[in-house]
Amino acid sequence: MTGADPYAPQSGDRTYAVESYDLRLSYRVRTNRLEGTAVIEAVARTDAAGVAFDLVGLRVSRARVDGRVARHVQGRNAVRVALPRTVVAGERFTVELTYAGAPSPRRSRWGTVGWEELTDGALVAGQPTGAPTWFPCNDRPDDRARMRMEITVDDGYAVMATGVAGRTVRSGGRTTTTFTSDVPTATYLAAVHIGRYRTTPLARTGTAADAGTGTAAVPPVTVTAPPALAAAADRAFRAVPDMLRLFDGTFGPYPQEACALVVTADELEIPLEAQGLAVFGMNHLVPAAQRLIAHELAHQWFGNSVGLARWSDIWLNEGFACFAEWVWSEASGGPTIDACAAEHYARVAAQPADLLLSDPGPDDMFDDRVYKRGALTLYALRGHLGADVFAALLRDWARDHRHGLVTTDDFRAAVAQAGGADAAELLSAWIDRRELPALHGGS
Repeated sequence: MTGADPYAPQSGDRTYAVESYDLRLSYRVRTNRLEGTAVIEAVARTDAAGVAFDLVGLRVSRARVDGRVARHVQGRNAVRVALPRTVVAGERFTVELTYAGAPSPRRSRWGTVGWEELTDGALVAGQPTGAPTWFPCNDRPDDRARMRMEITVDDGYAVMATGVAGRTVRSGGRTTTTFTSDVPTATYLAAVHIGRYRTTPLARTGTAADAGTGTAAVPPVTVTAPPALAAAADRAFRAVPDMLRLFDGTFGPYPQEACALVVTADELEIPLEAQGLAVFGMNHLVPAAQRLIAHELAHQWFGNSVGLARWSDIWLNEGFACFAEWVWSEASGGPTIDACAAEHYARVAAQPADLLLSDPGPDDMFDDRVYKRGALTLYALRGHLGADVFAALLRDWARDHRHGLVTTDDFRAAVAQAGGADAAELLSAWIDRRELPALHGGS
């Protein structure tokens, strides 16, 4: 097993890249039993006689390569499959794995992550290394692939998952729903949510742009929630069309194939984003959580479309999403961007100056300072470049790297192109030094 990212060296195999996952899953809530078949289409990056797939807590019973039975050896965190012959770099091959077990979160330095049982259902919290708790995968942030999922649950339960929902078939007391994602999806952004849910369209979404009024398009949005929470969810998500319209104008057109909001009947510590989807606990259906809704929606541009090539650049996800919170706050009549920046600058300044934003280390990659100092970095650039140039920088960044992979060095180049050496030096002061720079005024 050759890990591809130093922040998660136990995960991923660099010898191949996945082109698509086709998952056929059957889950029983009452017994927490998951049975699955994963068909993985891959291409060799180097000559290889075998490949490894991350898998935790579930057992593989059969492996096939290009239709032929293959030997496999399973360890604690991965299953290694012997290829019938050595494949050469650039050659495509297909692996089919049949597996089953009782899925559960895995322990990690970031807490428990992965498949999690709810009071009456289940969810996936994949970031950063939780995907292997429910399907065999090449669990690297830089190995994105198309996905198809066919998920079967007992009648009375509903499923929402990553991708565009297709047909639903009922047979023998069970319901099967298919989801397809043709955009490149990182394994940590694949998600499944199961519960006694009902899915309904959100009002004022699915509208086209109006060139005459300058009104931006709003993609269709679905809300999946327990029927008892439907009214509360509608109230909590009432501003979502306005958020999406604002972000369309600020960052560019919505980049995903779907926009699904899921509400669990359980309380959750934090909301969770996935590709084209976000999940909230029932405790997030309150006015104080509006910023969290804006944050998760912004991830559809930053993190889920413009994706990470390596975990050390996590600020490119979280700093941008936090800055989007401030953009929404000002646009919706709350504290201005300047006020938000001043408040959070004071909070960051009160904490130890021992974090390097461009490489915070695995233990601190989800530290709140990564989120807030990342947003403050963008605020400082906005003040230096001016609002118009900065706005163009964000739109170009989202457009040029749509469904692509980026590093901090890519953003350095974009900033230098937009503002020259002075802007690049300002960026470096915020991300390459531990001491906190002075906060300059907004534009």
